[in-house]
Amino acid sequence: MCATRESPRAGREGDVLAVVSQSGPSVSFFDAASDRHLGSVETLAEPHELCFDPTQRLLWCTTTYHSGFYHANTGRRTELTVIDPGTRSVVEVVDLAPEHAPHGLVLDAERGRLYVTVEGSDDRPGGVVVIDTRTRRPLGRIDTDAPGSHWLAIDAAGTTAYVANKEAPHVSVLDLERHTLTGKVEVPGSEGIAVAADGTHAYVAAPYRGSFATEDATLPGITVIDTRTASAVDTLLMEHAAMPLHLTSTGKLLAGEVRAEHDRATGTSRMTPGRLTVFATDTHQRLGEVEVGVVPLTITSSPDGRLAYVACFASSTVEIVDLETLRTLTSLRHASFGESGAHGLAYIPRPT
Repeated sequence: MCATRESPRAGREGDVLAVVSQSGPSVSFFDAASDRHLGSVETLAEPHELCFDPTQRLLWCTTTYHSGFYHANTGRRTELTVIDPGTRSVVEVVDLAPEHAPHGLVLDAERGRLYVTVEGSDDRPGGVVVIDTRTRRPLGRIDTDAPGSHWLAIDAAGTTAYVANKEAPHVSVLDLERHTLTGKVEVPGSEGIAVAADGTHAYVAAPYRGSFATEDATLPGITVIDTRTASAVDTLLMEHAAMPLHLTSTGKLLAGEVRAEHDRATGTSRMTPGRLTVFATDTHQRLGEVEVGVVPLTITSSPDGRLAYVACFASSTVEIVDLETLRTLTSLRHASFGESGAHGLAYIPRPT
């Protein structure tokens, strides 16, 4: 008799998926086993990314612009919203002013530090703000020598950060113990970034070409950085522009590809369904891909690395993918997402 494959949803009762609606503006909560909507929390406009702190059992949310998006906004916000996912209520709004346009979030739970990227201004470059997760107060900032720092990743030791900069020709390397910029890796404008579990390699989506790369542009890909030499050593080529990157607990590198059709006669472009592409970090082998919604912006995964969650902004869906079979289990939709706006994600394990 053939063994029955266990459902990828098995054992997830009580776990919660949090989803940002940028246009909502809100954070919505869903049961990870059944996709049942548990409730939503209104936020300031415009929420972008999420980060869950398992020690404090709090969810951090960046609010980046008053409206609009990068280079086309009506003003930069300065706040982070702290949410209790258990009661689904706002605990505090932390104002980072004069820092503005907070975007990416990474947690070092062991040291109680939250790292937040911010955009630059006329008198200072972009940077990373360091926050004490216990007091919820900033401890300082680290310059990145770039105008628009958006995504960051830290190594497992919690000593080094790698920051992707949309329009600067480098990835910034930060010493988190000394709060200094210690190096730059030449990479033409970059998007998502991730660091391997063993700390030997970083992966960055480059080059940054926005959502509408021309057909004759250089093929985009993922630049592989050797962290020991702080140099680019390989490229994982992709057919379309990569934006978000995510590394699972099982060593799979997930990349969200933004796809568009270009009409040379009219010079116009039309966004089409995106793609989730999967690589093995030990061999850099391409393991496969699956079609997802339009304009994937954020990716996360379940703690066991079995499920991927892909927030697709333009279609306002969250695609839930079984990473063993590379099949989409469901396309999560909800009125709270709005017509477009699905953005940040966080997987919240049930309390133990």
